[in-house]
Amino acid sequence: MSQSSDRSETPAIARHAVKTPGHEQRVAHALALLREAAVAHKGRIVQASSLGVEGMVITDLIARHQLPVVVATLDTGALHEETLALIPRIEARYGIKVERYAPAPEQVVHFVREHGPFAMRQSVALRKACCALRKLEPMERLLAGHEAWITGLRREQSDHRADVPFRETDADGRAKFYPLADWSLEDVWHYVQVHDVPYNALHDQDFPSIGCQPCTRAVSPGEDFRAGRWWWEQGGARECGLHSRPHAVTA
Repeated sequence: MSQSSDRSETPAIARHAVKTPGHEQRVAHALALLREAAVAHKGRIVQASSLGVEGMVITDLIARHQLPVVVATLDTGALHEETLALIPRIEARYGIKVERYAPAPEQVVHFVREHGPFAMRQSVALRKACCALRKLEPMERLLAGHEAWITGLRREQSDHRADVPFRETDADGRAKFYPLADWSLEDVWHYVQVHDVPYNALHDQDFPSIGCQPCTRAVSPGEDFRAGRWWWEQGGARECGLHSRPHAVTA
């Protein structure tokens, strides 16, 4: 049996959950930041979750401590079944409604008819056009009416994210919070283990970073965290544009 097969049969929580020095302090800091954000922007703050494990940790913190933060996600029309299956689990576990924002169906049909179902693999320009259609435009509607938002980016995830602050102002002037900015992968999974947080089943299949089905694959041991995203592209940040940086850093 190959090493890759062995890993795939071992749940992610068993591979990654380790209590590291300072874990409780990082949890306390993340919660304090969430509380501060929720109070400062009460009724006008949203968690934009990709339904990955970092997003689930944030959702658990929000729900566990009854913070007045809306939880929302993008339903791109091309997500894995495992990702979509997590939404009713969140709603049942926490007693909250996950708001879903999808691209305009007619625009998706037109794009696919014009460029084919795998247009994103033809060029970077078409991949970015697909992301703009399925993610960026729905995200504009998700953020509409909110003056602040929360995401699960961590500095450890990639070189492009190595300087993620705890908070900043995005390109549209909204406050943006990164409560897990200084967390390690071990921190994330230890929190999941301690609090029995539901998570995307794809993580157990070596998907550390999860996006749309045609654009995400499992990674092999030793590969970069985001190696499974748009893997056919060479070089570059390989981001969809939802978290384009730099912006005006405030803390």
